Amino acid sequence: MILRKMYRAEWQTGMKDQGLKAIEIDKQAQRLVAQGELMTATAFVWRENLFLYYECMSREVFPDEVAGAAEPFLKEWPGHAEPRKWILMIDVFHFNEPASAEHWLRKEPVVSRVGRIAHLKPEMMSSYIYYHYQLQEERAFHGEKYEMIAMHENLLFGYQEFPKVIEEPVVRGRLSTKGTPENWSDSRMDLHFQPWEEDGHLYFKPIDQVFAYYIGDLKDRA
Repeated sequence: MILRKMYRAEWQTGMKDQGLKAIEIDKQAQRLVAQGELMTATAFVWRENLFLYYECMSREVFPDEVAGAAEPFLKEWPGHAEPRKWILMIDVFHFNEPASAEHWLRKEPVVSRVGRIAHLKPEMMSSYIYYHYQLQEERAFHGEKYEMIAMHENLLFGYQEFPKVIEEPVVRGRLSTKGTPENWSDSRMDLHFQPWEEDGHLYFKPIDQVFAYYIGDLKDRA
């Protein structure tokens, strides 16, 4: 069993540097990977946002176990009766998914693990999900094995690994339809994204990495 999780949190005003230092000192994620609880654990930061991407191996691991040292420096999100520091982001797209731990282990060294973000136009969120779920479950064409995109409100957080691994999924798609445009550009993804205020760029931009651990790398060091 491999569970892929993506979370978003937000720093309290002026607390970002202290929170990042606490994460660096504590190394909770590194211990979980070394113990075999997680296969991969990563964190990324952008402005006042902290993002997690990690892969649970034997049980569901919660974000306070991965980066709990940051919690005293994080805001609480409204909307639930119980206080919460982390928002579980919704998986809106992946080309591939884990069939087993063996299937999901990296066969070649990973040079870089990248987090990236983009903003959708609010009125285009449902269209983005529609096109991407159709592509994903029709297995219309193959793409990056380890890529995943998640959403909270109109913010997209994406995870990628390089060099890219492109292979046919082992798990069968959930749709038998053939609705994905033969030419993906016909989906007009350019109309779905908000331009970045600073430069007018569309689509995703990379963000800063806080940490990245992989079980194979830690075993190699042992």
